Formats: sequence, C-alpha cells, structure tokens
Amino acid sequence: MPEVIFAGPAGRLEGRYQPSKEKSAPIAIVLHPHPQFGGTMNNKIVYDLFYMFQKRDFTTLRFNFRGIGRSQGEFDHGTGELSDAAAALDWVQSLHPDSKSCWVAGYSFGSWIGMQLLMRRPEIEGFISVAPQPNTYDFSFLAPCPSSGLIIHGDADKVAPPKDVQTLVDKLHTQKGITITQKTIPGANHFFANHAELLIDECADYLDRRLAGELADPRPKRLR
Repeated sequence: MPEVIFAGPAGRLEGRYQPSKEKSAPIAIVLHPHPQFGGTMNNKIVYDLFYMFQKRDFTTLRFNFRGIGRSQGEFDHGTGELSDAAAALDWVQSLHPDSKSCWVAGYSFGSWIGMQLLMRRPEIEGFISVAPQPNTYDFSFLAPCPSSGLIIHGDADKVAPPKDVQTLVDKLHTQKGITITQKTIPGANHFFANHAELLIDECADYLDRRLAGELADPRPKRLR
C-alpha cells in the first residue's frame, strides 16, 4: 500500500493509502488510539480495519495524528487531531471527486475523533466505533447522532467500563432516524487481547450487512 504525505493543519501528515479501482467507490478513514499511549496508524486493530475496508473495494486511508511517526506537530488533546482527520478526508476527496459516500472507523481515542468528524461531514454515512471511552471523553456533541453505525466493545474493558458505554448506547437508541448496532465481546479487554480476530469478524459482518442495505433507517441524504 502506498505511503503518502499530505498537508495537515500543523504540517505534513503521514499515511497509508489504498485507492479503489472504481472511481465512485466509497471512502473509508481509519483513526488510531491515543497518541500519548502508544497509538499509531500501525496498531494491529487499525491495520485490520483498514484491510477490511480495502477488501471491500473502498478507497481507504489510515494516518498518524500530529506528532506521531513522520507527522508534524504536537499532541493537541483532540482539537488538533479532529482537524487532522478533516484534512485527511479532504485530501482523499480531492483525489476521488466522484466518490459520494464515506465511512469513518476509530479505535478508542480514534473513535471519539471519528464521531466528532461524523457530526461535521454530511457525506459520512456510516461509522464503526471500537471501544469508545465515554467515561473519559465527552460524547454529548452527538445531539443528534446523524448516521447509523456500530459500537463494539468488550465486557472486560477496564479502560472504558461497559456500563459507561451502555449509557452512551442507550442515549443514542432514543434518537429517531438512525440505527445504532451494539456488539459486546465476552471476555475482551480494551486491547482485545486474544479477541482481535473476533472483533474484526464482527466489524466485517456489520459492514457487509450495511452494504447490503440492512441495519440503517432509510433517510434523506444530509445536504453538504
């Protein structure tokens, strides 16, 4: 997969990019865990999510947030990282102007950034949120959540306790016009040790069902 460098708000950003052969193929952006706790675009779960979308002929990008690897800048507690994600999506869209839809997937800190990006970009029609941390990060901006998606986590997660994730899911379930699918993996911790393969299988099954027209309320497209 091609290594790429593209312009971000705080300097260059380093990524891995795999274009689809289809001009109008959907775009997928995959966002990595917390930069200050070892999170990079080469995280195994991030890589596997990238490959999952790529196998389904999405134009796919994963990248390092500012200050990680060859990406310039410094950690910015989420504000700058959201700007990085928006710049990444802009960059891919500039290369694929015929692409009409987009998905965002994020793991841990990346899921918080991804959900914020979802609020700002009407072309994002689906999301996969792996081990979100509503006990640590404020998700109240999802008012309302504009797109259907998957929230998947482990029931042995001590970093993002299941009760906190459940509170977020229950809140989103009250919203009309979207379908939030929740999957809980028995015995899995925040890092999905010994459960990573099952995690990706569940995400892939969800994506395949969405691509087949399931698990989402029919709704008018939001205007850009």
